[in-house]
Amino acid sequence: MSMKIEKTDKANELKLEFTIEAAKFDEAMKKVYAKTAKYFSIPGFRRGKAPMQMVEKQYGSSIFYEDTFNEIAPEIMEKELAENKIEAVSRPEIDIKQIGKGQDLIFTAVIQTKPEVKLGTYKGIAVEAPEYVVTEADIDHEISHMAERNARLVTVEDRPVEMGDKTTIDFEGFVEGKPFEGGKAENYDLEIGSNTFIPGFEDQIVGMKIDEQKDIQVKFPEEYFSKELAGKDATFKVTLHKIQKKELPTIDDEFAKDVSEFDSLKELKASIEENKKKENAERSKYETEENVIKAVCENVAIDIPSGMVETEIDNMMKDMEGRLSYQGLNMQQYLSMLNQTEADLRKNFEEQAKTSVKTNLVLEAVAKAEKIEASEEDVTARLKEMAEKYNRPEDEILANTNIRDYVTRGMSVEKTIDFLVKNAKTTVKKIETKHDHEHHTGETKKTEKKAKTEKK
Repeated sequence: MSMKIEKTDKANELKLEFTIEAAKFDEAMKKVYAKTAKYFSIPGFRRGKAPMQMVEKQYGSSIFYEDTFNEIAPEIMEKELAENKIEAVSRPEIDIKQIGKGQDLIFTAVIQTKPEVKLGTYKGIAVEAPEYVVTEADIDHEISHMAERNARLVTVEDRPVEMGDKTTIDFEGFVEGKPFEGGKAENYDLEIGSNTFIPGFEDQIVGMKIDEQKDIQVKFPEEYFSKELAGKDATFKVTLHKIQKKELPTIDDEFAKDVSEFDSLKELKASIEENKKKENAERSKYETEENVIKAVCENVAIDIPSGMVETEIDNMMKDMEGRLSYQGLNMQQYLSMLNQTEADLRKNFEEQAKTSVKTNLVLEAVAKAEKIEASEEDVTARLKEMAEKYNRPEDEILANTNIRDYVTRGMSVEKTIDFLVKNAKTTVKKIETKHDHEHHTGETKKTEKKAKTEKK
């Protein structure tokens, strides 16, 4: 067995030529025959009992070649790559030069290899560290959402529709005078201001009275998921049946008791503030890390092999399929909803995949340069935590090499990111969250103000 290594004219690509002796190829053919004999029917012999020579005479020796190649080549390639410390990051492009019984097997495999990462400056980098401040507006915003969730609907008959009302309508849509699929519904509940309909539709419901019929003119967005409707003008014939408004609870101690385990509004607000501070701390930590990683990566130029990008896209597609399954959808249904193909979706993932691959390569290079590793003690402790969290036998988790390797890599990345952040020059930027009250009725503020006044 021999392997010749040749560089191609592309970065991070090798052409490998393998020669496997005829004796090894013939021996592998015999193994393939033993595995597949039961599938051959030869006159004069019971199925699976015909000698190999008879099968070859009937069908030709070439019937075993493909399976023999698959039997012998992958294992030998893997062994030779490991011995030569070549890390392949793509599927090999195989070209069989010679194959046959009694002959040396000769084939080439073009592979992409992991690129060398030449690090730029990665210590002392100046970055912004956002610090999200918890304000009274944040707490009031959360309280208002709690009030919204606990509001009751009251039927309105003495006024037209206002922003924030919940309406019940019939509608049918027409484009160029013709109805279109999915454009019709009866007794449809629509909250005005929820922005769940085509832009401009809900605004034109405002002012309608019960039993009123109205033609609503809208234009489908240019990027609308249905290409047949995208950018086209449409008319919806709408009939209003019912108007309901939200009646928000008074924001006081009784409200706090109803919606939480606390006995007073003050305690509820204190709990919200504490939770917000924890959330903000996590958000600040994550965004600071992202800023540092991005800055470090900007100092590194890498020729990223397409094979690594394709593998990352494969992983992203699998993750998406998993998320869709939780929603009761499969990939084909999802693509149909988007009016896209799988190739379109993979293309959409490409830039994100490149960034992810580059980030992983850079973090790996930093870990190697700084000799950052996850200790056996830390990994074992994390595995024990996992066993307890997922209620799995501790011995089973500790003995699983795949899980151990996964955790080891993850902890090494964590330690590397911590190292980069600690060695960065961070400038804190305080940020207050802006809240959009556009779709709120405003009654929450009024009732809260009233409660405060009454207590005085």
